[in-house]
Amino acid sequence: MKNYLYVFFISMVPLIELRGAIPVAYVMKAADPEFNLLLAYILIAIGNMIPVPLIYFFARRVLEWGKDKPVIGKFFTFCLEKGEKGGQKLQEKAGQGLFVALMLFVGIPLPGTGAWTGTLAASILDMNFKKTVTSVICGVALAAVIVSIVCALGLGAYIGIAS
Repeated sequence: MKNYLYVFFISMVPLIELRGAIPVAYVMKAADPEFNLLLAYILIAIGNMIPVPLIYFFARRVLEWGKDKPVIGKFFTFCLEKGEKGGQKLQEKAGQGLFVALMLFVGIPLPGTGAWTGTLAASILDMNFKKTVTSVICGVALAAVIVSIVCALGLGAYIGIAS
């Protein structure tokens, strides 16, 4: 049970999210054949999505409040700028296709993209909450598929080389 909680909580960490939790789950599966990857995937997806409503409704307000505070100011300013840049890029590229652009932004596993940044960008753009959540869910699913393929190929290559 402890390993499932690890991957669940890892998937909630900003910048790591699902992209870090899935490889950890693969390592846990390699160490313990009883570890259920399907259950881990479900927990990872849920863990990655739990912060989305909080980010959408509160993150921007909290970040704006804290950007000029002594200890947290630099980090909060960094997060705000990251969200604003992400939002501007989405809007420039998307035009009317903001839903698909947000899904791809969240779904393509590159540094600085993901549910946290995508939701913050959608919040800054005043995107509809239901569209934001639906788009982020689709993006998380896409990222899960991509990261899973990379992990499976990497694990297969490692086993082939080690044999």
